[in-house]
Amino acid sequence: MKVIAVYNIKGGVGKTATSVNLAAVSAFEGNKTLIIDLDPQAASSFYFKADEEKNQKKNKGWFLKDDVNDAIIETEFYNLDILPADKDIRNLEQVFKKLKKSDSWFKGLVKPVGKKYDVIILDCQPGISLISDTIFKNADVIVVPVIPTVLSLRTYEQLVEYFKEKDFKLGKLKPFFSMVEKRKKMHIESLRDFSRSHKECLNIIIPYNADVEKMGIHREPVVRFAPSSEAAKAYFKLWKQVKKAG
Repeated sequence: MKVIAVYNIKGGVGKTATSVNLAAVSAFEGNKTLIIDLDPQAASSFYFKADEEKNQKKNKGWFLKDDVNDAIIETEFYNLDILPADKDIRNLEQVFKKLKKSDSWFKGLVKPVGKKYDVIILDCQPGISLISDTIFKNADVIVVPVIPTVLSLRTYEQLVEYFKEKDFKLGKLKPFFSMVEKRKKMHIESLRDFSRSHKECLNIIIPYNADVEKMGIHREPVVRFAPSSEAAKAYFKLWKQVKKAG
């Protein structure tokens, strides 16, 4: 079982689009895949149509249960299931403060489902917290979408510094560029400079693309409804690199 976290300190960088498309491609390849929506905004749950009220009632408080199998929902994709978001997961931070080791929560989350799945993808909420810390320590790979702007690049540098302070494994971090507009000179220059200074950067560019925006209309990954699009092809390439990491 491989655990892949998709994370960024900032929101609005293509984190959820990355999560759902990686999950879909993993499933296409024949891997039994579970995506866990850890963001209270529940965007992954929305895309996979797992945000209905009946599911919310059924799954309420799953993050505090010893076994989450009953809360997992099959998606419309073969080999792909989802553990939908619970808006109350923001209260998990308070629970962590009472635990001697927050790592036990993460291990308790994946252990009951580990034998069922080949790949687990975590759509993480933005920000630094005890939740993110336990993910940083326990995930095999941390995929970081980065927009080629000053503030987005700055947040990645902050993440690297945080990893150094906490003595987390820097080798887990796999940044790549998302929402790129190739007609913008600043974007191209940022791509070039960042890639030179960060050898861990994956050689993948996800374009700023109308097909990605249409995911909200179709409520499907772009690799499903527009598999021949530039964005879909980029996500397929991204998966090839991510599955080799960690």
